[in-house]
Amino acid sequence: MASLILAYLAGVLTFAAPCILPLLPIVVAPVVSGRPGRGFHALPLLLGLAVAFAVSASLAAAGGWAVVANQYGRAVGLALVTLFGLAMIWPALADRLAAPLVTVGTRLAARFNTGADRTVVSSLVLGLATGLVWAPCAGPVLGLILSAAALRGPGLDTTLLLFVYALGAATPLALVMAGGGRLIRALPQGALRWTEGLRRLVGGAVVATAVVGAAGLDTRLFLGVPALATDTVERALVKMLGFHPLGVAQAATLPATTPPLTGPLADVLKAKAWVNTPGLTADALRGHVVLVNFWTYSCINCLRALPHVRQWAARYKDQGLVVVGVHTPEFAFERDVDNIAKAAATLDVTYPVAVDSDYRIWRAFDNQAWPALYLVGADGRILHQAFGEGDYDKTERVIRKALADAKGPADQGPTAPAAVVRGEGTQAAADLNDLGSPETYVGYGEGQRYSGDDDIVADAPARYRLAGGLRLNHWTLGGDWTVGREFATAGQAGARIAYRFHARDLHLVLAPGADGQPVRFRVRIDGAAPGADHGTDVDAEGVGTVHAAKLYQLVRQAGPVADHTFEIEFLGPGARAYAFTFG
Repeated sequence: MASLILAYLAGVLTFAAPCILPLLPIVVAPVVSGRPGRGFHALPLLLGLAVAFAVSASLAAAGGWAVVANQYGRAVGLALVTLFGLAMIWPALADRLAAPLVTVGTRLAARFNTGADRTVVSSLVLGLATGLVWAPCAGPVLGLILSAAALRGPGLDTTLLLFVYALGAATPLALVMAGGGRLIRALPQGALRWTEGLRRLVGGAVVATAVVGAAGLDTRLFLGVPALATDTVERALVKMLGFHPLGVAQAATLPATTPPLTGPLADVLKAKAWVNTPGLTADALRGHVVLVNFWTYSCINCLRALPHVRQWAARYKDQGLVVVGVHTPEFAFERDVDNIAKAAATLDVTYPVAVDSDYRIWRAFDNQAWPALYLVGADGRILHQAFGEGDYDKTERVIRKALADAKGPADQGPTAPAAVVRGEGTQAAADLNDLGSPETYVGYGEGQRYSGDDDIVADAPARYRLAGGLRLNHWTLGGDWTVGREFATAGQAGARIAYRFHARDLHLVLAPGADGQPVRFRVRIDGAAPGADHGTDVDAEGVGTVHAAKLYQLVRQAGPVADHTFEIEFLGPGARAYAFTFG
């Protein structure tokens, strides 16, 4: 109850703040909008204002898609307010615009027998539009409500507090409307002639308010307007009532100027496990430029992006950049925290990595790809996003600018030229000029371009015969295999896979059997040992070992790239094959 009382009183105090000024022309307008019975009702208008503000403000704390939705809602509100102002200037336009509302009001009155008329509906619509436009001053109480919402996510409790806050702000506005209306009605009939000009003048002020809001000048124009010390009064109320909105511990101790950690970045802190750190706090991210890298350790595209992310983490750490990896798995073995930790150590990933095996952070960012980069500015807004490989120079330029902006105009940020990044092994950039083979899954869930006289038998042991004369980017099985949805398991020694490919590099995601025992294998290219064309995970004779669940580089052609037939033979049972990738 104390929370609701404080929210209401804080809303009432908003009337003394400069941010209420843009609302005054809209609130005064119904008083002079026309003859009695042709105007607007105060209660529906103010109720619509409170509802629209509460919903839009609570969604604003969610960030991401909700912020975008609020921006569209504000645009709609500005358009409606502009039409209302124009209707006050030109009565003929008012009659045209009111026609649909007359119909709605008549139908509502007939259905519910409440005596409702078009002015009720018109007032409610105008109030909703005004609420979408209104951006009240972020005093201590409103700051606490939104901060708590950002930490816990928007909900009914947040919306209720904001609705009560908006009702408090609407109360003095209602008094202005009621007092103005009584004053107009008390004037002699002859004195009402000047109301036509006043109506047009107020209509122009309404249109000007909408234009100023659309240009984003509303907060800046009224920033220097003197007002009562409402912040001081609000803080006194906070102290008196011991207000902790939404039950967030120590929420009232947050300074009003501290920006809350909002949007999807706040969801990064909800990771259930971490690598390279016990866990990050809000203070580690709030106010910093943050680079979020979605990756998974068996993804070749992610591996090739890592050298750039590692360099940015090291190069700009002292400039204020915080790099956070978000490991979201593709295959089941990538959900294991120990596997992720070992992979991070092997790949020299030393910055914090959030384990996102439940896809919570992935969904918060509405992410769709591996790898993905999101650069979040010091103000919490997403400044840049990049999907897949490439455009590293552009991303680095955005990082440097964000760091400079965070430090202020007196500091130009990093000035040294960006260093050239060259990855090694699986992290080397792909040869895009000769890349003619796509990622190919072996499991039947997403398997494509399988060739063979024997059809795939799902989830059951079967014997397969290698198909000859493979077409480009087709593959086949030989020997005993159990093909599952995600991977195929070699049933005994001699099980083989062949693939006709065109690329400099060939990789295969492999894992040992369920017992974890290593499995040796042999690779051939066009029936011969690879020699100088061997990858980093095999020798010149093509021999290697599946000792961990990861991506293995099996071929790296040293000469000109051409079509070749790759074959891998497993020298023992149990190995699991997931997917081919190329580079």
